[in-house]
Amino acid sequence: MAPTEPLIVVLHGARGDLAKRMVLPALATLQRRGLLPERWALLGTGRTAITSKEFDELLTGAVAEFGDDEAAEGVPELTRHTAYCGDVSEDGNAGELPGELERLRGVLGGDPTLIHYLAVPPSSFAPITRALAKAGLTDGVRVVYEKPYGTSLETFRDLDATVHAAFDEEQVFRIDHFLGKEATQNLHVLRFANELFGGVWNRRHVEQVQIDVPETLDVAQRAEFYDATGAALDMLVTHLFQVAAEVAMEPPRRLDAANLAKAREDVIAHFRPLDPVHDVVLGQFEGYRDIEGVPDDSATDTFVAARLWVDTDRWKDVPFLLRTGKRMGGSAQQVTLVLRTPDELFGSPVGPNRVVVSLAGSGELKVTTTVKKPGAFLELGTGTANLELADVEPGSSLPPYAGLLEDVLVGDRTLFTTPGGLESAWVAFAPLLGADRPTPEPYAIGSWGPESADRLAEPHGWVLGD
Repeated sequence: MAPTEPLIVVLHGARGDLAKRMVLPALATLQRRGLLPERWALLGTGRTAITSKEFDELLTGAVAEFGDDEAAEGVPELTRHTAYCGDVSEDGNAGELPGELERLRGVLGGDPTLIHYLAVPPSSFAPITRALAKAGLTDGVRVVYEKPYGTSLETFRDLDATVHAAFDEEQVFRIDHFLGKEATQNLHVLRFANELFGGVWNRRHVEQVQIDVPETLDVAQRAEFYDATGAALDMLVTHLFQVAAEVAMEPPRRLDAANLAKAREDVIAHFRPLDPVHDVVLGQFEGYRDIEGVPDDSATDTFVAARLWVDTDRWKDVPFLLRTGKRMGGSAQQVTLVLRTPDELFGSPVGPNRVVVSLAGSGELKVTTTVKKPGAFLELGTGTANLELADVEPGSSLPPYAGLLEDVLVGDRTLFTTPGGLESAWVAFAPLLGADRPTPEPYAIGSWGPESADRLAEPHGWVLGD
C-alpha cells in the first residue's frame, strides 16, 4: 500500500547516469503501481541549472531509454510532481535547497517525509553529507547512499564517521540492488521453507558455491568512472560479497531487518581475507585501452575471479567462487551449489548434481540431477527441472531499484547493508588493494576471461561457459 503521509524525494545528481538508468525509471514504476502518496514531490538537484520543464524532458527521455513499458506509463503522472533546483555544493553550501524545501512543504501541507537520495559519485558523498548537516537538513530525514560506500577500509571508516556525525544509523539506507532482487530474496525462501534444499545447505553436501555475474556490456558510456574503479571494486566487494553472505549466513531467528542484518554481518565477519597470489585472477579485455577516456597504460581490471573461504562450521573448506567481468561470452546473474556425488553408481560415472538460482529478472530455479536414461538398460543420465519464478501466480515482480525505493518510503531496512557487514567486507577485500595485487591478464572479447581463472574452479570447472 502507498504511504498516506506527504513525501519529498530530493534526488541529488538528478542529471547523472545513475539517476537516468536506475532511479528515475524506478520512481516511474512506483508511480504507475500506485505506491507513491497522492501528495509528493520529486526535487532534482544538479550543478547545471535547468528549468523544471527541462527536468521533465530529461525524465521522460531517461524512462523511454532505460525503463520498461510499465515505467513509461507512469511518466505523465510523475511529471506532475517534479521540481528542480541548484546543487548542494562541495564547499558546504546548501544553495537553494533549504528555500525550495520550505516552498514544497507549504504546497504539500502536513509534515512530509523527506528522503535525500545521493545518486552522485562516491567522492561527493561526504561533502554533501556535511552540507546537509550544516544547513540543518538532517533531522528526521532518510538518506540513501549508492555504492561503492568507500574505496578501501580506511576510506570506508572515514565516510562512515562523517555519515554518523550527521545521521543516526536508523536514518541511513546503503543501497545494493542485488539484495533488492526478488530472486535473491528467494534464496531465503528456497532454503528456509524447503527442507529438500535447506537440509543440504552445508559442507557435507555442497562441494562448491559459484556466484557468477558475467556481462557482455562495454564500459564506453562510463569509462572515466570505471577506469578509476574496476571490476573488483565495482562488483566484488559490493554485490558478490553480499550475495555470498546471503548464501552462507546462518538461519536468522526471523526474516526481519534486525535479524537478517545480523546474520549477514556475522557471516561476513568469517570471510577469510583474500589471498591475491593464489585465490584471485584479474583480467582486462583486449581493446579496453583504446576506449576514449582510458589511459594508454591503464592497469584497471575489467574482470575478476576470486576464491573466497568462509570460516564457519557450516562452510569450512568449501570454496565460494566469485566471478564477474565486462565483454564476456554471455550475461547472467547466477548462484550455483555444486553438490557432492559418488564417483560412480552401478559401474557408471555419476553426472553433475546442482542447484542453480538465476538472479536475473524475476529469477529461475534449476535442479540438475542424475537420473536413469529411458530405455531397457540401466544407464545413467542427467536431467534438469526448471521453475521460472515469473510463472508463480498471482503476482508481478518489482524491479530491484523500485523495490528498494519502496522499502525506503516505508522505512524498511531489511535489504540494506550495515556498517558492521561493510567493514568486515573491506577487511576481507583489503589484501587485493596491497602490493600483492595481481596484474590484469588480457582476455578476448566474447570469451569467459583469462584462462588462468579456470584453475580456481577445479576440479569441476565454471558451470557457466562450460
